Amino acid sequence: MRSISGLSTAAGAAFASAMLIGASAATAGEYVIIGSTGGAYDRALKEAWFDPFTRETGIEVVVVSGTNAELRAKASAMVKSDNVTWDLYLDGEIQAASEAHKAVTEDLTEFCRPYKQRKDLPANACEAGGALAQSTATLLVYRAGTEGAEAPQTWADMWDTQRFPGGRAFPNFDDPWRVLAAALLADGVEKDKLFPLDVDRAFRKLDEIRDSVTLWWKTGDQSVQGFRNEEYDLGQIWLTRAKAMANEGLPIKWSYKASFLVGDRVGLIRGAPNRENALKLIAFWLDNPDAQAKACNVLSCAPPSSDAIALMSEDVRRSIPTTAEISEYVVVPDAAWINANAPALLERWNEWVR
Repeated sequence: MRSISGLSTAAGAAFASAMLIGASAATAGEYVIIGSTGGAYDRALKEAWFDPFTRETGIEVVVVSGTNAELRAKASAMVKSDNVTWDLYLDGEIQAASEAHKAVTEDLTEFCRPYKQRKDLPANACEAGGALAQSTATLLVYRAGTEGAEAPQTWADMWDTQRFPGGRAFPNFDDPWRVLAAALLADGVEKDKLFPLDVDRAFRKLDEIRDSVTLWWKTGDQSVQGFRNEEYDLGQIWLTRAKAMANEGLPIKWSYKASFLVGDRVGLIRGAPNRENALKLIAFWLDNPDAQAKACNVLSCAPPSSDAIALMSEDVRRSIPTTAEISEYVVVPDAAWINANAPALLERWNEWVR
């Protein structure tokens, strides 16, 4: 597997790099290009999914790394210019249901039809907008203190800088709903009354904590590096990255009492130059519980297949949100409302955060 990083360095850098790497791979044989978010996430997918796929098929997997926002923007630009050089990209579960995503990706309904009959897969494992890569959570993490010390558990605790001092971290990219939702929950809004979001109230609550935010992260790797560098003590980050840090032995813990259920889908870009290889890569994931289990053992994610969950370690199975926890604590976001209001939310967010 080859990797290309640094999408944010210049508008055209990713296109040029992808074409050069793709051309190099083409001289060596078959290949497929996929956009992903880099770092520990890509390393886990490489070991569990991409490398075994290459060994079995001879098809090389070329990875383009960037933020979710950058991946979406580049995929859209390629389709609009009729100059598609990538085949697949990973997008959030919510965004994969949007009209913008549908305009950029090929409808996989026919490809997905056989998977609808699989007893080990949920009904949404393969949809028109892409195949489910994994489900996880965005949640409150914190630096573990001394044994027996009080630990933050809720979003209200995240806002309580007196009881829980230290820097805060929040994401800052084109998907601000989860920060606004956390603010509302911290302000006393009940979980089942969260959507539609009261945006004015959320920003008022965010005003209270703004001066304590020491890291506005744009990539999963940045949230990891910030914790390593002690740039923050409490943060809203992805469980997959938190688990990777725990695996490193870093003093990080998290709470499902302050969490949102999220996931990733892998979509096929319209006009993909290596379409058949791309479909083979998707099929390899859905057809291989071993690969899913191996990746999610590292990332603490929930794989699509129930057979994969059975193969995961007991320790990791305990670390992913249970059905009971999802029912009681974990917020399942209203994707339809988020997608319908995404442009207005982002405009308001960009005005506030700068």
